Amino acid sequence: MRARTTLVGATALFLAAAVAGPAFAAGTATGARSTDTHAAARRAIQAAVRAGVPGVTATAEDAHGTWSATAGVGDTGTGKPRSTADRYRVGSITKTFVSTVLLQLEAEGRLSLDDTVDRWLPGVVRGNGHDGRTVTVRRLLNHTSGIFNYTADEDFGRTYFLKDGFFRHRYDTVTPLDLVAIAMKHKPDFAPGTSWNYSNTNYVLAGMVIEKVTGHSYATEITRRILRPLHLTATSLPGTRVTVPRPSSRAYSTLALTATGPTYDVTTLNPSIASSAGEMISDSADLDRFYSALLGGKLLPPRQLKEMKTTVKSQIPNSGYGLGLIDTTLSCGVHVWGHDGGIHGSASTAVTTTDGSHSLALNFNGDWVGDTAAVTEAEFCGK
Repeated sequence: MRARTTLVGATALFLAAAVAGPAFAAGTATGARSTDTHAAARRAIQAAVRAGVPGVTATAEDAHGTWSATAGVGDTGTGKPRSTADRYRVGSITKTFVSTVLLQLEAEGRLSLDDTVDRWLPGVVRGNGHDGRTVTVRRLLNHTSGIFNYTADEDFGRTYFLKDGFFRHRYDTVTPLDLVAIAMKHKPDFAPGTSWNYSNTNYVLAGMVIEKVTGHSYATEITRRILRPLHLTATSLPGTRVTVPRPSSRAYSTLALTATGPTYDVTTLNPSIASSAGEMISDSADLDRFYSALLGGKLLPPRQLKEMKTTVKSQIPNSGYGLGLIDTTLSCGVHVWGHDGGIHGSASTAVTTTDGSHSLALNFNGDWVGDTAAVTEAEFCGK
């Protein structure tokens, strides 16, 4: 992944290893567009598998139709190939959905981006220099809050991301307040508004704000406001459910801080450790539809979409960070808007052009190797 904009990226688990012997699957297309147009993307997908990613699934949509391709395997034990219909954990792509709901609430006059966190969650952000009275909702959404990232806590990493801890705790349920409390044990990264640092804690708090404003969980509001209207039937918020709905592939991780060693099947886990920072499950077609609708102005009024696309300088190469939305300038000058997402055994990217007319979503079912950004470059720049 490109810049730690993921749940597991902050724990440095995307490290090199190899899975031998996957087969390649050809791309398929619907509509008038020739699959030859996607030759570069297909080569990038195949290169990822040669580098050690177990399997890849990708779908692109534009005015000419839909193109999908897979490479590698969805199950290293049986050799079953990946499917273009695979559902997978999307990790931090969840953040764009959460931000969209908050911006819809702002458009309805139910909150302001300049409201402090303390207004909605009094006393929750306190400790070791953290103060929710000085952090706004906007600063949660664009990661300028300075609030410590709970996934960067060493004990949390050992408990949930490294092998021994993961196998003991993979089915634990943790609450959003538990996750925020971990962050509060640390000092802030900086004073609010003075710098930028990616923090999953920001979006755990954002989900809690949604619940306080609406009286419903963020999952309920995302389902009601986005999934149902757009008919995103492959997308779900699992809560504490440990399985991924079918069709789906297995997910693999090294569960280590080394570049070598065995990989493990991490498909089943309790995603409450990600909460509103990264618990969602989707497929590539649904993600294409979501980002196309969002950038096409179908989910937010113009003023709120402009707010979402107002970026701040980030640590992400060639990118600015908006409100749950990353603006990346590719080598050919094309701007794509979207987000990356990573969680155990799963690395994903979903992006679209400025007008929402050309979208791409893809997933690697391994979290230690490969570069989803290379596939994005190939799809939009042809190299």
